[in-house]
Amino acid sequence: MIDKFRTDPAVALAPIPSGSCIAVGGFGSSGRPDTLLDALCDLDRRDLHVVVNNVGSDFTGIGRLLAEGRIRRLTASFPVLPEFYDVYFAGNVELELIPQGTLAERLRAGGAGIPAFYTPSGAGTMLADGTFPLGYDASGDVAACMPERERREFGGREHVLEYGIVADFALVKACQGDRRGNLRFRLSARNFNPLAAMSGRYTFAEVEHVVEAGELGPDDIHLPGVFVDEVLLASAESPRQPAYSVIPGATS
Repeated sequence: MIDKFRTDPAVALAPIPSGSCIAVGGFGSSGRPDTLLDALCDLDRRDLHVVVNNVGSDFTGIGRLLAEGRIRRLTASFPVLPEFYDVYFAGNVELELIPQGTLAERLRAGGAGIPAFYTPSGAGTMLADGTFPLGYDASGDVAACMPERERREFGGREHVLEYGIVADFALVKACQGDRRGNLRFRLSARNFNPLAAMSGRYTFAEVEHVVEAGELGPDDIHLPGVFVDEVLLASAESPRQPAYSVIPGATS
């Protein structure tokens, strides 16, 4: 049996280099892998492309990455944190805005080996016609736009081509996990976590409870261990946030 359990998040995540594309599970604080995200910050990783449903509502988790200037590009569907837009319009981070269902399917497709698919979501909008600003320059002018999507009609309705997401790494959180990497999620934490885990070439899972192999019944396993490379115990401490409340480099 391959024992995937690790005890030190900093040692486990040390191979993740700056500049990586990282898929992160969770929806706001629900099912968010704060232990792993804090370890990533403590390792001082920067220039990251983060794929996540939303930033959150404070400076913990993804918000901490943002506040410390570690995100180069955010691929998300719901960046609700107001301070994110200060950084975005100041030209310090790029935003690839994706409809929520499309983001979920892009992650799933990447994990399933499906290179691309057509969807009606986003068709006929700025997200598909090449006019949505991907990023701004320091003067507040549009520096780049999201690329125009390829279009095709099915059943008389326009669809756009979207590509599966394959991230360099994935960080997810589960309620239970065994030493083989099999995971069980609880309630709403079973949101983007399985999809993010599937999309990562190398996946780290923090779990609230570690159990021995065989303790999880087959019907209780929501994500098989084949998608998980390392398992760590979630910290009981509250997620950390920067000592400052204003993001450096942001304009208001």
